Amino acid sequence: MLCLGIETSCDETALALVRDGVVVADVMSSQADVHALFGGVVPELASREHYRLIGALCDEVLRRAGVTAADIDVVAVARGPGLLGSLLVGMGFAKGLALATGARLVGVNHLHAHLLAAGIAAEMAYPALGLLVSGGHTHIYRMESPRHMPLLGRTLDDAAGEAFDKVAKQLGLAYPGGRTIDELGRKGRVNPTMFPRPYVDNDNLDFSFSGLKTAAGLVIQANPALAAAARAVATGSVAVAGSVDGAADQALPDVSGLCDMCASFNHAVADTLRIKLERALVRENGPLPGTPTAPARKKRKKGEAVATDTDQAALAAHAGQGVTPPDPHRPPVRALVAAGGVAANSYVREALGDLARRAGLPLLLPSPALCTDNGIMVAHAGWQLASLGLGHDLALEAIPRGRSIPDDFTMFRSV
Repeated sequence: MLCLGIETSCDETALALVRDGVVVADVMSSQADVHALFGGVVPELASREHYRLIGALCDEVLRRAGVTAADIDVVAVARGPGLLGSLLVGMGFAKGLALATGARLVGVNHLHAHLLAAGIAAEMAYPALGLLVSGGHTHIYRMESPRHMPLLGRTLDDAAGEAFDKVAKQLGLAYPGGRTIDELGRKGRVNPTMFPRPYVDNDNLDFSFSGLKTAAGLVIQANPALAAAARAVATGSVAVAGSVDGAADQALPDVSGLCDMCASFNHAVADTLRIKLERALVRENGPLPGTPTAPARKKRKKGEAVATDTDQAALAAHAGQGVTPPDPHRPPVRALVAAGGVAANSYVREALGDLARRAGLPLLLPSPALCTDNGIMVAHAGWQLASLGLGHDLALEAIPRGRSIPDDFTMFRSV
């Protein structure tokens, strides 16, 4: 089965071909340079760029694979969530191609495709606990199958990737700035009390990063040298190399302070994600081996120090035990999965890797290149869904951000 995947949910135009689960070819055109002038994605520009590029990119991916459009069995397309104009470009192209070639049309949940991408390099183990962490979403799912992924926790306001992008913008780093914050942080020292762990003093699995974004903004406002150092790094006038033990460029003393701030911010985001995912894991599988018994949770008072990592783990475990004990009739999760652009962050990968080791479970992660939006994940997800006999007719609708994606598949005979 040859499946073409089309991804146009935001600002990457990406197409890929997957044959029976094996990647055959892929192409992608990023619009990062176009939107960098505005410090963020401009929806109208994004959709126009998709429209301009998608035909040529389809020809190119077919050429690289040595096939023609007539050879395609399945056309998979990201139907949402995403920018409506961008989604409509990809879906219109996919519908036209499916109609012209007789290929099956499969609408793919963009968020599910991110999670399923973790199963490209290693076999997915179901059920799994999936953390989707990107610019627009920070969600926790129980992954039962490629089709069925109940949502356990969701973003209430700002997602983790949004916090990275806005902090980078306040510092004056080039868009998108998440990768630069990660790289600078690797050269700094973590101050675990510089930033709060947002929205963890509760018993739920939802996320809110607006407070952390605000806290970082206050630190930047109070320390103008941070933005000055960041601008120097962004323009290339200062090269930050080595560790902060005297190896940083001496022409800009505050570069070490910038690295420390980035390290602390990375750590706060990663620790928050770990706390919530650990809480979800305890609710699904029961207490982790060696987890300390925590006293009843109490709300942190104003001015009180942020709890240590060990305290936070105990609180998370306690919340999981005391609110919703594991369902004895539901099989425990067999793996942890993390995906989305922020899953490429080295601090996040380390924090979740530590959680997986303590839980005795495998951690499945896409390669950093497949953490961002790409056509391979859509083609891979489409192939899996089509293999289950699932597809859509031409009435398939795009689902923009803010709306739930319905499970409206039609059963077909095997391709």
